[in-house]
Amino acid sequence: MDPAFITPFIVSIQNVFSTMMQLPVTIGEPAIRTQPGTTYDVSGIIGMSGDVTGVIVLSFPKATATRVVALLAGSEMTPDNPDFPDAVGELTSMISGGAKGLFAGKKKVTISCPSVVMGPGHTVSRPRDVPCVVIPCSTDCGDLVLEIAIREVAAQDAAPARAA
Repeated sequence: MDPAFITPFIVSIQNVFSTMMQLPVTIGEPAIRTQPGTTYDVSGIIGMSGDVTGVIVLSFPKATATRVVALLAGSEMTPDNPDFPDAVGELTSMISGGAKGLFAGKKKVTISCPSVVMGPGHTVSRPRDVPCVVIPCSTDCGDLVLEIAIREVAAQDAAPARAA
């Protein structure tokens, strides 16, 4: 994976959290994920396609997700509330959308509607040929991670997709 695709996500998560929730984010040391699962119990998932393809996962422990969603929504919201996954998905979408706007060369990229999975031990399907970079983040609400498994599509690979 091109390291230039990591920085936009770091900038975006810091911008979104500080702007939308007045919540500073401290970024830890990125690492490569070697196991198929996700890090925590609540995961917002966004697919990317176009000049860059792959998947982005924002993963929280349930307690951290509950605190972050309360800040985003402006009121307490428990995980059993039907709007809770929507808030997690919206946060994932804002971070992914902000990052794609920061890609060097202004890549043509589309992001999917977010999906949210909750529960211990869940897995997220990722491209097998792309390493997953895990960026640990720390906030006053708790820890979370941003998992990035994306790659730039070669020009010859992108042409048939654009024609369709």
